[in-house]
Order: sequence, then C-alpha cells, then structure tokens
Amino acid sequence: MDMTNNLLLIDNLYKTFPVKSGLGKTAEARAVDGVSLSVAPGEVVGLVGESGCGKSTLGRLALRLLAPTSGKIFFKGRDIHALGKRELRTLRRDMQIIFQDPFASLNPRMRIQEIVTEPLVVHRLAASAELRERAAALLAKVGLPSDALSRYPHEFSGGQRQRIGIARALASSPSFIVADEPVSALDVSVQAQIINLLSDLQEEMGLSFLFIAHDLNLVRHVSDRVAVMYLGKIVEISPSEEIYQNPSHPYTEALLADIPVADPTVKKKHILLKADIPSPTQIPPGCRFHTRCLYRFEPCDKIVPRTTDLGNGHFVDCHLRG
Repeated sequence: MDMTNNLLLIDNLYKTFPVKSGLGKTAEARAVDGVSLSVAPGEVVGLVGESGCGKSTLGRLALRLLAPTSGKIFFKGRDIHALGKRELRTLRRDMQIIFQDPFASLNPRMRIQEIVTEPLVVHRLAASAELRERAAALLAKVGLPSDALSRYPHEFSGGQRQRIGIARALASSPSFIVADEPVSALDVSVQAQIINLLSDLQEEMGLSFLFIAHDLNLVRHVSDRVAVMYLGKIVEISPSEEIYQNPSHPYTEALLADIPVADPTVKKKHILLKADIPSPTQIPPGCRFHTRCLYRFEPCDKIVPRTTDLGNGHFVDCHLRG
C-alpha cells in the first residue's frame, strides 16, 4: 500500500449498522462497503451521490467520529485508529468538519466569540487574553465584521451562520477539512458565495478538503478530483474535468443529466433512472446499480464489476468498460 504523497488514505473501508427489520429481527445496513480513497496535501476531492449512499458516513469515518467495521484510515502516514489519547488530541486539531445545517450546528446559547474560539480553548492554543483578537481575525477571514462576536447565532442569516461554522473549523489551523454538504441547506443565491469562499480559503491556506455533495454541479469548480458513490461504494473516480467531459459509469451519466442548463436552446440528454435506490440492507447482487441501469446486460445482475483503469487517474466499476 503506497502512502507516498497522500495526506489521507482510506484503505478497503467498511461500516455496517444494525437496523430493525420488523418482527424483532435485525438486518445489517452496509453504509460504506469496501471504499478506498486518497486525498493529497492541498487537494480537494469531491464526493457525490444521492442521499443515503454513505457519503456523510465516510466523512465521519475519515475524522474518526465513527469507528469502521473493518479497513484502515491513515492520516499523515499514521493509522488513526491505533492512536492513543494524546496523539488523538493532536489529530483533532489537524482534522475538522463543516456541517451541513448551519441552523443546527451552532449552539444557540453561546455568543459567536465562544463558538469560534472553542477549538482554541479545547486544544489550549491561545491564552484567554488573545481570544477576542483571534476570533476577530477568523471572522475577517470569512468576511464577517468583528462586531458579530458579541451576538448570538439566531441574529444571523443561514449564509452568515455557515461562515461562522467555517471560521470555527479554521480556528485550530487544520490541514484537512470534511465539508459535509456545506451549502445544501442554503438558498441558491447564497450557495455560490460560500463555494467561492471555501475555494479562496483553500487556495490561500493550502487546505485539503473532502467536499461532500449530492449535486455534481456544485463540486465541479472546487474539486481537483471527483468520486461518485452509490450504495456505499465508489463506482467512478476521475480528475474533475474528465468526469464531466467523459462520464464512464451510467450512474455518473445520470447525475450529470440531472444538472439544469441555463440556456433553453441547448438540447440535453435526459436520463430517467429505473426504480428507487435499493436499501443498504438489501444490496443487489452483481453490479449494485443494475436494478436502475439503462444499459444492463447479462453479467450485470450476477458478476461484481472489476475496477477498470481508463488512464490519467480515471477509474470506473462497470462491465461496459471492463
């Protein structure tokens, strides 16, 4: 296993959850099902897929907020699940998360200064006398005035709250951030502002991101590579522009076809997926996408597709390409 040039390396990761299935029986939901993924220093990897496909679970596993069922996660060459308490404390400073819902992720009883400087206090990174100055600098970095420090979350709009959440994530000077659908709860008019802010911060600070979204269009301009996840498994991964110009998995093609086009004169292929996404407790045999695929043929419902290297860092799990 080559860990060269990787800040984060996820190796054959599995996460299952017990789920009540009726009549007192328990089923096993395979939320993350054999995922391998890497993030290089300063790289942004977009992770996309429909709701319930395991994206957020993978993000939390990467931060050791959840324990995997099996598999390994390495950060800066170290197995994060083999770390002791002191080493884990250092890890927590270097890995942060931006949550999906800015209305639920900020404590309504805390003033903004307390929220933003909480990582500094927890990790003892600043003296009490320095906290206000540090908090003001963090707010300035995300485009908010220092007079916000004495106010409460309810006094701000959704976009402003998400900026506060971003400032909190930056407080401990991390090198890696999981952005878990950071704009999905915001108005469309505000989404571009937050995306541009994250892009600017990434470039300025050399941050690495795992950028989770259900909309391929959102990650296009911020991601160096894009991984497409379906039912707990990555089915395609490629440099960003390559996946938009040459989607090689039918699921990726369907996600791209769902992106609206502003120009009404442009004709666009519309793909209507068959059926609903299956339950993670009942993943179909063979290719897990075959129950919804327009191109299915004989091997699809019996044989699991192998990963095919299409060149230039483009990999896909599909019988059509193998």
